[in-house]
Amino acid sequence: MQIELMEKQLKALADQNRLKLLSCLKNGEVCVCEFVDVLNISQPAVSQHLRKLKDAGIITERKVGTWKHYRLAENPSPIVQRVIDELKAVSICTCKVTEDSSCSS
Repeated sequence: MQIELMEKQLKALADQNRLKLLSCLKNGEVCVCEFVDVLNISQPAVSQHLRKLKDAGIITERKVGTWKHYRLAENPSPIVQRVIDELKAVSICTCKVTEDSSCSS
């Protein structure tokens, strides 16, 4: 593994809020709207945490209408996988994407 990537991943993992996000993602894909309630921080702050995890290659995103859905990346590095394995999965998904691509809980 490249040292630069390892550094980026370790920095991304070294935050309580980002570890909470990963705990939520252990059960599968989650809409960004769900994370605001889990972390009790603003949506822009949640987006910044998600961006750091995405930039480190730990999570991926896909767009559904106007909302982004996140999931754990496939084949994580052994370091990332070990951290994820240690986290307790948290189930939070109550968001349903409606026909007009809005998210409703």
